[in-house]
Amino acid sequence: MAQKYLIINADDFGLCKAANDAVIDLFRSGCILSSTVMMTCPGTEEAVAFAADNPQYAIGVHLTLTNEWQDNCPWGPLTGGRTIRNEKGRMWPENEDFEAHCSYKEAIAEAREQIEKAERMGMQPSQVDNHMGSLYGMNGKYLMLPKVFQLCKEKGYAFRMCTTAVDSFCPDGVDLKLYRLFCNISKVLSKLYKVYTPDCLILTDQVKSLKNKDNYEDFRDAFLEFHANIPDGITETFIHPVLETDEIKAITGSWPRRVWEYQLMKDPVTHKFFEDHNIKLISYRELIAMKSAE
Repeated sequence: MAQKYLIINADDFGLCKAANDAVIDLFRSGCILSSTVMMTCPGTEEAVAFAADNPQYAIGVHLTLTNEWQDNCPWGPLTGGRTIRNEKGRMWPENEDFEAHCSYKEAIAEAREQIEKAERMGMQPSQVDNHMGSLYGMNGKYLMLPKVFQLCKEKGYAFRMCTTAVDSFCPDGVDLKLYRLFCNISKVLSKLYKVYTPDCLILTDQVKSLKNKDNYEDFRDAFLEFHANIPDGITETFIHPVLETDEIKAITGSWPRRVWEYQLMKDPVTHKFFEDHNIKLISYRELIAMKSAE
């Protein structure tokens, strides 16, 4: 019988203490099943140590090639590649900046080093995904995505991508025909390189109904309503949970939504909603098991 599966991944594990404390609490309380670690940030060591000590959790690498908080939380590449950093030694702030300056060689070398650093630190990544979508090649570097798939094949990791187009999931501002083409290309690459991916992907930051909410309850209800009608198969969505601290307030003005995303996964209403709608929450390890059995 057809089944709806949903991965809710906690992105930005390792960003800072506020993110680490939130993600670790959500894992320990059984409220999340998957997360990915930023390997270039102040909280990286703590996040990787937790992942290494708890291999039962599906924790992967959040490939980070951009740095949106240039002054409040700066970081640079692990490899020091000249084309993937600006004059201050920081990663480029936006995807457009990154793709306009980077070389394929240095971008993939950085992605490889982030994965291999996690491995050297004792972590067993379950999957790979990408901070801000900078490695999707949507701004001119059209060969970036095949190269990332090739890297995932070499390393043996699943990758966050969408291989089935759902028109309502088309990101805000992206042409629908381009979105459909992107999904088809991803499907071909997934098969070509034998890299497991979700069927569908919701770019949560681009969902209009989740923006400009004034309180947690309205945000929660909009989040759940948007995810109520996911298709059969495996869909992934993502959150950026943090605890409310002076640290996260100093980093980003979007901290209230990140706090709400932490509250969302602690909220019994959330879990009952998915149960009532016959949506099973799974981890990337379960995705891999199901895809390998096909």
